[in-house]
Amino acid sequence: MYLVNIILSFLRNNEYRKLLLITSIIIGFGTTFYHYIEVWSWIDAAYFSVITLTTIGYGDFSPATDLGKLFTIGYIVIGVGVILGFINAVYHHYKSQNQK
Repeated sequence: MYLVNIILSFLRNNEYRKLLLITSIIIGFGTTFYHYIEVWSWIDAAYFSVITLTTIGYGDFSPATDLGKLFTIGYIVIGVGVILGFINAVYHHYKSQNQK
């Protein structure tokens, strides 16, 4: 129940909702791109998008087309900062709620 309250308080904050929306858009855009350009399933494309932007990079998928490789370079440069900002915001929100 405690975790649910923290998540709900996170979603009530307008700035956090905007950050969540931007993060979702970036992951959705990458997923759509990889689905159509690399011809991956939706699950594989979403998986690759999240794994790439969180810098985990298992290596089980990689772009095969030149366009996919070029897109991935830009996607990482733009997306990693946004994802890390989102993770940082979630952590700080959890920490502040935990202290209350």
